[in-house]
Amino acid sequence: MLRRWIYIILLGIGVLLTACMEPIAISTEELESGGPDGIGDPTGMGLFITNEGNFMYGNATLSYYDPQKKTVQNEIFARANGMLLGDVAQSMVVRNGIGWVVVNNSGVIFAIDVKTFKEVGRITGFTSPRYIHFLSEEKAYVTQLWDPRIYIVNPKSYSITGYVETDMNFQNGSTEQMVQYGKYIFTNCWSYQNRILKIDTETDTVVDELEVGIQPSSIVLDCYNKLWVITDGGYEGSPYGNEAPTLTRIDAETFTIEKQFVFGMNDSPRSLQLNGTGDELYFINGAVWKMSVTDDLLPIRPLVEEGDANFYALTVNPVNSEVYVSDAIDYVQPGIIYRYSPEGELLDTFHVKITPGSFCWL
Repeated sequence: MLRRWIYIILLGIGVLLTACMEPIAISTEELESGGPDGIGDPTGMGLFITNEGNFMYGNATLSYYDPQKKTVQNEIFARANGMLLGDVAQSMVVRNGIGWVVVNNSGVIFAIDVKTFKEVGRITGFTSPRYIHFLSEEKAYVTQLWDPRIYIVNPKSYSITGYVETDMNFQNGSTEQMVQYGKYIFTNCWSYQNRILKIDTETDTVVDELEVGIQPSSIVLDCYNKLWVITDGGYEGSPYGNEAPTLTRIDAETFTIEKQFVFGMNDSPRSLQLNGTGDELYFINGAVWKMSVTDDLLPIRPLVEEGDANFYALTVNPVNSEVYVSDAIDYVQPGIIYRYSPEGELLDTFHVKITPGSFCWL
Protein backbone atom coordinates (compact mmCIF):
# COMPACT_ATOMS: atom_id res chain seq x y z
CA MET A 1 0.00 0.00 0.00
CA LEU A 2 1.25 3.45 -0.78
CA ARG A 3 2.84 5.13 2.20
CA ARG A 4 0.78 8.22 1.53
CA TRP A 5 -2.33 6.21 2.34
CA ILE A 6 -0.70 4.74 5.44
CA TYR A 7 -0.11 8.29 6.58
CA ILE A 8 -3.74 9.25 5.89
CA ILE A 9 -4.89 6.26 7.95
CA LEU A 10 -2.63 7.45 10.74
CA LEU A 11 -4.17 10.90 10.40
CA GLY A 12 -7.60 9.36 10.83
CA ILE A 13 -6.44 7.65 14.00
CA GLY A 14 -5.13 11.01 15.10
CA VAL A 15 -8.60 12.50 14.73
CA LEU A 16 -9.99 9.86 17.11
CA LEU A 17 -7.24 10.51 19.62
CA THR A 18 -7.54 14.28 19.50
CA ALA A 19 -10.52 14.36 21.86
CA CYS A 20 -8.41 12.94 24.68
CA MET A 21 -4.98 14.31 23.83
CA GLU A 22 -3.70 17.88 24.04
CA PRO A 23 -2.20 19.44 20.88
CA ILE A 24 1.59 19.33 20.76
CA ALA A 25 2.92 22.82 21.52
CA ILE A 26 5.94 24.58 20.11
CA SER A 27 9.22 23.56 21.75
CA THR A 28 9.87 25.56 24.93
CA GLU A 29 13.55 25.52 24.09
CA GLU A 30 12.84 27.07 20.70
CA LEU A 31 10.61 29.77 22.18
CA GLU A 32 13.11 30.67 24.88
CA SER A 33 15.76 31.17 22.20
CA GLY A 34 13.80 34.19 20.96
CA GLY A 35 13.09 34.98 17.34
CA PRO A 36 14.85 33.17 14.52
CA ASP A 37 18.05 34.55 13.04
CA GLY A 38 16.34 35.28 9.75
CA ILE A 39 18.32 35.09 6.54
CA GLY A 40 19.98 38.50 6.53
CA ASP A 41 22.42 38.39 3.63
CA PRO A 42 21.90 34.95 2.05
CA THR A 43 25.10 32.99 1.32
CA GLY A 44 23.44 31.19 -1.56
CA MET A 45 20.22 29.43 -2.48
CA GLY A 46 18.29 28.67 0.71
CA LEU A 47 15.74 25.94 1.32
CA PHE A 48 12.45 26.11 3.20
CA ILE A 49 10.94 22.89 4.54
CA THR A 50 7.26 22.66 5.43
CA ASN A 51 6.71 20.15 8.22
CA GLU A 52 3.14 18.86 8.09
CA GLY A 53 2.86 17.97 11.76
CA ASN A 54 -0.06 15.74 12.77
CA PHE A 55 -3.62 16.16 11.48
CA MET A 56 -5.86 17.96 14.02
CA TYR A 57 -2.93 18.74 16.35
CA GLY A 58 -2.08 22.19 15.00
CA ASN A 59 1.65 21.45 15.19
CA ALA A 60 2.75 22.23 11.63
CA THR A 61 6.06 24.09 11.43
CA LEU A 62 8.42 25.77 8.99
CA SER A 63 12.19 25.24 8.80
CA TYR A 64 14.95 27.01 6.86
CA TYR A 65 18.26 25.48 5.77
CA ASP A 66 21.35 27.31 4.47
CA PRO A 67 23.20 24.87 2.18
CA GLN A 68 26.48 26.80 2.23
CA LYS A 69 26.66 27.20 6.01
CA LYS A 70 25.00 23.82 6.62
CA THR A 71 22.80 25.38 9.29
CA VAL A 72 19.10 24.82 9.95
CA GLN A 73 16.58 26.99 11.79
CA ASN A 74 13.42 25.28 13.02
CA GLU A 75 10.06 26.71 14.15
CA ILE A 76 10.87 29.89 12.23
CA PHE A 77 7.27 31.00 11.69
CA ALA A 78 6.26 30.57 15.34
CA ARG A 79 9.41 32.21 16.66
CA ALA A 80 9.15 35.18 14.28
CA ASN A 81 5.41 35.76 14.75
CA GLY A 82 4.65 34.53 18.26
CA MET A 83 1.99 32.10 17.09
CA LEU A 84 1.75 28.59 15.71
CA LEU A 85 1.63 28.01 11.96
CA GLY A 86 -1.50 25.83 12.14
CA ASP A 87 -2.73 22.39 11.13
CA VAL A 88 -0.92 20.53 8.32
CA ALA A 89 1.56 22.67 6.36
CA GLN A 90 1.08 21.42 2.81
CA SER A 91 3.30 23.47 0.49
CA MET A 92 5.11 26.75 -0.09
CA VAL A 93 6.18 28.96 -3.01
CA VAL A 94 8.31 32.11 -3.09
CA ARG A 95 7.50 35.08 -5.33
CA ASN A 96 9.17 38.52 -5.25
CA GLY A 97 10.57 38.14 -1.75
CA ILE A 98 7.34 36.80 -0.25
CA GLY A 99 6.85 33.21 0.82
CA TRP A 100 3.34 31.81 0.54
CA VAL A 101 2.78 28.96 3.01
CA VAL A 102 -0.32 26.84 2.40
CA VAL A 103 -1.75 25.33 5.61
CA ASN A 104 -4.25 22.72 4.53
CA ASN A 105 -6.49 21.84 7.46
CA SER A 106 -6.41 25.39 8.85
CA GLY A 107 -7.73 26.70 5.52
CA VAL A 108 -5.22 29.55 5.35
CA ILE A 109 -2.30 30.75 3.23
CA PHE A 110 0.24 32.89 5.07
CA ALA A 111 2.42 35.44 3.27
CA ILE A 112 5.79 35.92 4.97
CA ASP A 113 8.88 38.03 4.37
CA VAL A 114 11.47 35.45 3.31
CA LYS A 115 14.32 37.26 5.08
CA THR A 116 12.68 37.85 8.46
CA PHE A 117 10.01 35.09 8.35
CA LYS A 118 7.45 37.61 9.65
CA GLU A 119 3.87 37.53 8.38
CA VAL A 120 2.89 40.32 6.00
CA GLY A 121 -0.60 39.05 5.19
CA ARG A 122 -2.85 36.02 4.87
CA ILE A 123 -5.66 34.64 2.72
CA THR A 124 -8.49 32.82 4.50
CA GLY A 125 -11.83 31.27 3.57
CA PHE A 126 -10.58 28.08 1.92
CA THR A 127 -11.98 24.60 2.38
CA SER A 128 -8.73 22.61 2.23
CA PRO A 129 -5.98 24.43 0.27
CA ARG A 130 -3.14 22.35 -1.19
CA TYR A 131 -1.05 24.39 -3.65
CA ILE A 132 -0.90 27.96 -4.95
CA HIS A 133 0.21 28.91 -8.47
CA PHE A 134 0.73 32.54 -9.52
CA LEU A 135 -0.56 33.76 -12.87
CA SER A 136 0.25 37.43 -12.23
CA GLU A 137 0.76 39.85 -9.35
CA GLU A 138 -3.00 40.04 -8.87
CA LYS A 139 -4.13 36.53 -9.77
CA ALA A 140 -3.35 33.03 -8.54
CA TYR A 141 -5.01 29.62 -8.42
CA VAL A 142 -5.35 27.56 -5.24
CA THR A 143 -6.19 23.85 -5.47
CA GLN A 144 -8.30 22.04 -2.87
CA LEU A 145 -8.54 18.55 -1.40
CA TRP A 146 -12.13 18.45 -0.12
CA ASP A 147 -13.55 20.91 -2.61
CA PRO A 148 -13.89 20.28 -6.38
CA ARG A 149 -13.41 23.96 -7.19
CA ILE A 150 -10.08 25.68 -7.77
CA TYR A 151 -10.11 29.01 -5.95
CA ILE A 152 -9.04 32.20 -7.72
CA VAL A 153 -7.32 34.67 -5.41
CA ASN A 154 -5.89 38.19 -5.56
CA PRO A 155 -2.55 38.04 -3.70
CA LYS A 156 -2.37 41.83 -3.46
CA SER A 157 -5.65 42.15 -1.60
CA TYR A 158 -5.39 38.74 0.11
CA SER A 159 -8.87 37.87 -1.10
CA ILE A 160 -10.76 35.12 -2.89
CA THR A 161 -12.19 36.52 -6.12
CA GLY A 162 -13.76 33.53 -7.86
CA TYR A 163 -13.63 29.84 -8.73
CA VAL A 164 -12.74 27.49 -11.54
CA GLU A 165 -15.62 25.02 -11.57
CA THR A 166 -15.09 21.33 -12.35
CA ASP A 167 -17.55 18.50 -12.94
CA MET A 168 -16.42 16.69 -9.77
CA ASN A 169 -18.48 16.53 -6.60
CA PHE A 170 -17.62 17.40 -3.02
CA GLN A 171 -17.34 13.74 -2.00
CA ASN A 172 -14.47 12.83 -4.32
CA GLY A 173 -13.45 16.05 -6.07
CA SER A 174 -9.90 17.27 -5.57
CA THR A 175 -7.09 19.03 -7.40
CA GLU A 176 -3.41 19.00 -6.47
CA GLN A 177 -0.24 20.30 -8.07
CA MET A 178 -0.21 22.73 -10.99
CA VAL A 179 2.13 23.35 -13.94
CA GLN A 180 1.74 25.97 -16.66
CA TYR A 181 2.22 25.74 -20.42
CA GLY A 182 1.35 28.96 -22.24
CA LYS A 183 -2.04 30.16 -21.06
CA TYR A 184 -3.00 26.72 -19.79
CA ILE A 185 -2.73 25.22 -16.33
CA PHE A 186 -2.57 21.45 -15.93
CA THR A 187 -3.52 19.94 -12.57
CA ASN A 188 -3.72 16.36 -11.32
CA CYS A 189 -6.88 15.14 -9.59
CA TRP A 190 -5.54 12.84 -6.91
CA SER A 191 -8.05 11.73 -4.27
CA TYR A 192 -10.32 9.02 -5.72
CA GLN A 193 -9.82 10.41 -9.23
CA ASN A 194 -7.88 9.53 -12.37
CA ARG A 195 -7.74 12.72 -14.41
CA ILE A 196 -5.52 15.58 -15.49
CA LEU A 197 -7.46 18.81 -16.07
CA LYS A 198 -6.51 21.46 -18.64
CA ILE A 199 -7.60 24.96 -17.64
CA ASP A 200 -7.72 28.09 -19.78
CA THR A 201 -6.44 30.86 -17.48
CA GLU A 202 -8.04 33.59 -19.61
CA THR A 203 -11.56 32.21 -19.17
CA ASP A 204 -10.96 30.30 -15.91
CA THR A 205 -12.64 27.22 -17.32
CA VAL A 206 -11.73 23.56 -17.70
CA VAL A 207 -11.36 23.03 -21.46
CA ASP A 208 -10.17 19.42 -21.54
CA GLU A 209 -9.34 16.43 -19.39
CA LEU A 210 -7.31 13.26 -19.77
CA GLU A 211 -7.50 9.94 -17.91
CA VAL A 212 -4.11 8.65 -16.79
CA GLY A 213 -4.71 5.98 -14.15
CA ILE A 214 -5.89 5.77 -10.56
CA GLN A 215 -4.87 8.68 -8.35
CA PRO A 216 -2.27 10.86 -10.10
CA SER A 217 -0.24 12.25 -7.20
CA SER A 218 2.53 14.30 -8.87
CA ILE A 219 2.91 16.31 -12.07
CA VAL A 220 5.87 18.17 -13.65
CA LEU A 221 6.64 19.81 -17.02
CA ASP A 222 10.05 19.05 -18.56
CA CYS A 223 12.28 21.08 -20.89
CA TYR A 224 10.65 19.53 -23.96
CA ASN A 225 7.15 20.60 -22.87
CA LYS A 226 6.19 17.09 -21.85
CA LEU A 227 4.01 16.54 -18.81
CA TRP A 228 5.06 13.71 -16.50
CA VAL A 229 2.54 12.24 -14.09
CA ILE A 230 2.96 9.61 -11.38
CA THR A 231 -0.12 7.69 -10.24
CA ASP A 232 -0.16 5.79 -6.97
CA GLY A 233 -2.67 3.19 -8.13
CA GLY A 234 -4.93 3.51 -5.10
CA TYR A 235 -4.79 0.88 -2.39
CA GLU A 236 -6.13 -2.58 -1.69
CA GLY A 237 -9.77 -2.35 -0.66
CA SER A 238 -10.22 1.18 -2.03
CA PRO A 239 -13.79 1.87 -3.22
CA TYR A 240 -12.25 3.60 -6.25
CA GLY A 241 -10.16 0.58 -7.22
CA ASN A 242 -6.58 -0.59 -7.09
CA GLU A 243 -4.06 -1.03 -9.93
CA ALA A 244 -0.34 -0.88 -10.60
CA PRO A 245 1.13 2.64 -10.29
CA THR A 246 2.35 4.34 -13.47
CA LEU A 247 4.61 7.07 -14.81
CA THR A 248 3.00 8.72 -17.84
CA ARG A 249 4.41 11.18 -20.39
CA ILE A 250 1.94 13.58 -22.01
CA ASP A 251 2.58 16.08 -24.77
CA ALA A 252 1.46 19.47 -23.42
CA GLU A 253 0.69 20.86 -26.86
CA THR A 254 -1.59 18.07 -28.06
CA PHE A 255 -2.61 16.86 -24.57
CA THR A 256 -2.17 13.23 -25.58
CA ILE A 257 -0.40 10.36 -23.87
CA GLU A 258 2.90 9.47 -25.55
CA LYS A 259 4.38 6.88 -23.22
CA GLN A 260 3.54 5.01 -20.03
CA PHE A 261 5.81 3.12 -17.63
CA VAL A 262 4.15 0.57 -15.32
CA PHE A 263 5.46 -0.17 -11.82
CA GLY A 264 4.85 -3.32 -9.80
CA MET A 265 1.68 -3.73 -7.76
CA ASN A 266 3.68 -3.47 -4.52
CA ASP A 267 5.50 -0.31 -5.59
CA SER A 268 4.59 3.09 -4.20
CA PRO A 269 6.18 5.86 -6.34
CA ARG A 270 5.72 9.43 -5.15
CA SER A 271 7.21 12.94 -5.04
CA LEU A 272 8.08 13.35 -8.75
CA GLN A 273 10.63 16.14 -9.31
CA LEU A 274 12.83 17.63 -12.07
CA ASN A 275 16.35 19.01 -12.00
CA GLY A 276 16.98 22.67 -12.83
CA THR A 277 17.41 22.08 -16.56
CA GLY A 278 14.26 19.98 -16.76
CA ASP A 279 15.87 16.97 -18.42
CA GLU A 280 16.10 14.54 -15.49
CA LEU A 281 13.32 13.03 -13.38
CA TYR A 282 13.62 12.07 -9.72
CA PHE A 283 11.12 10.20 -7.58
CA ILE A 284 10.78 8.10 -4.45
CA ASN A 285 9.82 4.46 -4.68
CA GLY A 286 11.15 3.18 -1.38
CA ALA A 287 14.60 4.34 -2.52
CA VAL A 288 15.37 7.52 -4.51
CA TRP A 289 15.44 7.02 -8.29
CA LYS A 290 16.72 9.13 -11.18
CA MET A 291 16.13 8.86 -14.92
CA SER A 292 16.47 10.96 -18.07
CA VAL A 293 13.30 12.29 -19.68
CA THR A 294 14.46 10.56 -22.86
CA ASP A 295 14.82 7.10 -21.29
CA ASP A 296 12.71 4.28 -22.66
CA LEU A 297 12.80 2.18 -19.49
CA LEU A 298 12.48 2.77 -15.77
CA PRO A 299 15.86 2.78 -13.98
CA ILE A 300 17.08 -0.52 -12.55
CA ARG A 301 19.43 0.86 -9.89
CA PRO A 302 18.46 3.58 -7.37
CA LEU A 303 20.41 6.76 -6.87
CA VAL A 304 20.04 6.40 -3.10
CA GLU A 305 19.18 3.21 -1.25
CA GLU A 306 16.37 3.45 1.29
CA GLY A 307 18.01 1.43 4.06
CA ASP A 308 16.12 1.91 7.33
CA ALA A 309 14.75 5.32 6.32
CA ASN A 310 11.13 6.15 5.53
CA PHE A 311 11.66 8.48 2.58
CA TYR A 312 8.66 10.78 2.30
CA ALA A 313 9.42 13.78 0.06
CA LEU A 314 12.28 15.06 -2.07
CA THR A 315 13.56 18.08 -3.94
CA VAL A 316 16.44 18.80 -6.30
CA ASN A 317 18.56 21.94 -6.09
CA PRO A 318 17.82 23.73 -9.39
CA VAL A 319 21.37 25.10 -9.56
CA ASN A 320 23.65 22.15 -8.75
CA SER A 321 21.28 19.11 -8.84
CA GLU A 322 21.98 18.09 -5.25
CA VAL A 323 19.18 15.91 -3.93
CA TYR A 324 17.38 16.45 -0.63
CA VAL A 325 15.08 13.75 0.71
CA SER A 326 13.07 13.73 3.93
CA ASP A 327 12.77 10.82 6.34
CA ALA A 328 9.40 10.99 8.12
CA ILE A 329 10.49 8.12 10.43
CA ASP A 330 7.20 7.31 12.23
CA TYR A 331 5.24 10.54 11.50
CA VAL A 332 5.39 11.34 15.23
CA GLN A 333 8.97 12.26 16.08
CA PRO A 334 10.94 15.03 14.33
CA GLY A 335 12.01 14.08 10.82
CA ILE A 336 15.41 14.10 9.16
CA ILE A 337 16.62 15.62 5.89
CA TYR A 338 19.40 13.91 3.92
CA ARG A 339 21.39 15.93 1.40
CA TYR A 340 23.11 14.05 -1.44
CA SER A 341 25.40 14.95 -4.32
CA PRO A 342 24.10 14.40 -7.88
CA GLU A 343 25.94 11.05 -7.75
CA GLY A 344 24.19 9.96 -4.54
CA GLU A 345 26.98 10.71 -2.03
CA LEU A 346 25.73 11.83 1.40
CA LEU A 347 26.79 15.44 2.02
CA ASP A 348 24.83 16.47 5.11
CA THR A 349 22.11 15.39 7.51
CA PHE A 350 19.94 17.67 9.63
CA HIS A 351 16.88 17.39 11.84
CA VAL A 352 13.67 19.32 11.24
CA LYS A 353 10.21 18.75 12.74
CA ILE A 354 7.31 16.32 12.41
CA THR A 355 6.60 14.91 8.91
CA PRO A 356 8.71 17.08 6.56
CA GLY A 357 6.46 16.94 3.52
CA SER A 358 7.55 19.56 0.97
CA PHE A 359 10.38 21.92 0.03
CA CYS A 360 10.68 25.41 -1.43
CA TRP A 361 13.85 26.94 -2.87
CA LEU A 362 14.55 30.60 -2.25
